[in-house]
Amino acid sequence: MKPQPVIALVGRPNVGKSTLFNQLTRTRDALVADQAGLTRDRQYGVGQLGGGGYLVIDTGGLSGRDGSDIDHLIQQQVQLALAAADHVILVLDARAEPTTDDRQIAADLRRTGKPITLALNKSENLDQTLGGIEFHTLGLGQPHLIAAAHGRGVQQLIRHILPQLPDAEPEADETPEDTIRIAVIGRPNVGKSTLINRLLGEERVLAYDQPGTTRDTIAIAHTAQQQHYVLLDTAGVRRRARIHDQVEKYSVLKSLQAMQQANVVLLVLDAQQGVSEQDMHLAGHILDAGRALVVVINKWDGLTSAQREQIRAELHRRLAFLQFATWHEISALHGSGVGHLLGSAQRAYQAAMREFKTAE
Repeated sequence: MKPQPVIALVGRPNVGKSTLFNQLTRTRDALVADQAGLTRDRQYGVGQLGGGGYLVIDTGGLSGRDGSDIDHLIQQQVQLALAAADHVILVLDARAEPTTDDRQIAADLRRTGKPITLALNKSENLDQTLGGIEFHTLGLGQPHLIAAAHGRGVQQLIRHILPQLPDAEPEADETPEDTIRIAVIGRPNVGKSTLINRLLGEERVLAYDQPGTTRDTIAIAHTAQQQHYVLLDTAGVRRRARIHDQVEKYSVLKSLQAMQQANVVLLVLDAQQGVSEQDMHLAGHILDAGRALVVVINKWDGLTSAQREQIRAELHRRLAFLQFATWHEISALHGSGVGHLLGSAQRAYQAAMREFKTAE
């Protein structure tokens, strides 16, 4: 299955990119206020409007010129989003004429070679036929008049873009029809690659005691007891504030894409570190994606009975919303408890795919 296509939202500060992001993802994940420069880091979300099947990146506001240190950092974030994007939406304020900054941003975007759609936001009181006519001078084709705060025109905008996105449907037959795709998701250094190697019975992926060893998502075909699997080893997802390496910044997007490609997700936790906010955030992403889930508590070996009871209590208290899933306490390094994981993943998949009659 191909990764889901990516749409990046770019533009000057306070033009409504985050409001449009919330409309496309049908969430309130992006912070919205009538204040310029509120968004600085990139925000990722799963597109829902127009039938879904795509990811959306909200970016900080571009100034169109060199400015302060923070402007430079925002510019770097936007460039990373553009590099990952399959399509770009340039969001401008329909109430103002194109500025010098807008022209510079449009010129920079054209040089990327990416498909670009121009969206004129805050167009509530403009004539739908003649409004935004002056924006044709940017050379980006027919502008789309929208009012993101009210959702007006957003459906038409995404319907215009979707046919231009790369096909995210399954490719012509690479794997058997009954294959279960399992994504192994978790924070850096919780033992995801070690677990993959243990499941495969060989050193197939690089496992090293250093966060960030895995940089891209690796798909590995595997057959066990006549059942076909594809195991997706993903890069560790850490808090955005702790992401400094530019290469690693792609890994968040890759992991979200892997989650969307999977039928079942193994959420790997570190028993020796407990539950972090990032673990809970990842669990929320998995539930939002509607994927079958198995919770894997790794590095269980070496803990005393008292420590295990304390960790169990913390896990079940902070992750009470995951009680429906099967939990496994394992040691990927030594193999204890690993033998039951694929069986649990298969049962989770069958439960998620079960069809019910109306009466049931």
